[in-house]
Amino acid sequence: MKIVILFGTESGTSEFVSNDLADAIADFDDNIEVEVSDMADQFVGDIDLDAFHLIVCATYGEGDLPASAKPLYAELQGERPDLTGLRYAMFGLGDSSYEDTYSLGSEIIDKILAELGATRVGEYGRHDATGRDDATDVALAWLEGLQQSVLTAHANA
Repeated sequence: MKIVILFGTESGTSEFVSNDLADAIADFDDNIEVEVSDMADQFVGDIDLDAFHLIVCATYGEGDLPASAKPLYAELQGERPDLTGLRYAMFGLGDSSYEDTYSLGSEIIDKILAELGATRVGEYGRHDATGRDDATDVALAWLEGLQQSVLTAHANA
C-alpha cells in the first residue's frame, strides 16, 4: 500500500505535521510506502489514483490557501482532471478566532477534490491554533482513528 501525504503550508507547520504523520505510519506498518510532498511540487498529471492520500493544509490570512497549495489548486481548477477513484483524508489547520474562515484553506482543497470525483474518507481532522494542543499531537490522535478503520480497510482492498 502506498500513502501520499500532501501538505499545503505558509509557515511550515503543515510540513512538520506531515513528516510526523509519515513517521507514525511507518511505525504502524512497515509494509506501507509513505511519500511526503509539498503541494507546490505536486502536478496533476502525477497524481497516483491508486495511492491513499492524506492532505494536511493550513489556512492563511483571511481564509486563503497557503502559498504552497496555490499552484496545485490552480492546476486542478484549470485542468479539471477526473479524480474518480482517488481516496483521501483531510486534516486542516486554522485559527478559530477567525470564525468565518477557520480551516477554510483545507476546505477549499477538499471541495475541489470532491468536485473532481475524489472521495474523502474518515473523520475530517482539524487543529485550532487558539487552543493549547500541539498540532502534531492533534494530527496523531486523528491518525489513530484512520489507522484502525480507513487505512486498514484500504490496505486490504
